[in-house]
Amino acid sequence: MVSNLNIKKNMKSKDLFHLSFEIGLLLKGINGLLEIVGGLLLFFLNPDRLNSLIILLTQNELSHDPNDMVSNTLISLGHNFSISTQQFGIFYLVSHGFIKCILVFLLWRRKLWAYPLTILALALFIAYQVYRYIISPSAFMIALSVFDAIMIILTLIEYNKIKNMKMKK
Repeated sequence: MVSNLNIKKNMKSKDLFHLSFEIGLLLKGINGLLEIVGGLLLFFLNPDRLNSLIILLTQNELSHDPNDMVSNTLISLGHNFSISTQQFGIFYLVSHGFIKCILVFLLWRRKLWAYPLTILALALFIAYQVYRYIISPSAFMIALSVFDAIMIILTLIEYNKIKNMKMKK
């Protein structure tokens, strides 16, 4: 009876890892699609349009509080937005989103070779995010890197589980 209870606990923890992996994949897939859409929208948002949009969004707030931090930060970002920034943003978002979507698709299809490839891609994403964090510290970059690290662990667990299942067949 004790060994039967241990087996049930072990199966529940494996199910929890698998469920976490599936939820993580879903979130990565959604994030990838949003990055692609964002990159495509960025294609139409040139510096002049961005500055016009920022003025439209901030003019009311600045009329009440000329020192509003959010509004002034947006205006500063708008002034630093150039064509090269736009082109980099488009390339980064579309390529990053496309890679994520392809990897998520391959993992849902349980392609064994996609697991190590995903781990490598996520490790490279983390390396770039750490680089971006060093240049411009952001809690978002830390959170994204932690999520990617968790996904690496879950992908490794799932990979080992699937590899072992295929070896038993």
